[in-house]
Amino acid sequence: MIPVSHVFIIAGFIFTIGMVGIFIRRNLLVVFMGIELMFNAANLAFVGAGRMHPELSVISDGFASVPFVMAVAAAEAAVGLALVVAMYRATGGTDTDLLRSMKG
Repeated sequence: MIPVSHVFIIAGFIFTIGMVGIFIRRNLLVVFMGIELMFNAANLAFVGAGRMHPELSVISDGFASVPFVMAVAAAEAAVGLALVVAMYRATGGTDTDLLRSMKG
């Protein structure tokens, strides 16, 4: 049995990797992958909190909130892919510095 503290440490580590991916990289696809990592870290933290306090109905609903977070992540991936395709067609690249020059 894995201790709950390890679950939170792993969730924090995954969230940090996602945040570093957002702030360091300039490729729009890598930025969206960082956002997906952050969503998955939040899911892991929800499940860890639900496992830590099963007697509390508010926190144990963390298991129920995971499908909703996954649905938001799927919608974000679809919208993000549409933005990447539109940006590539308009500018010929996926560098985030090119977003500043998009007008219209």
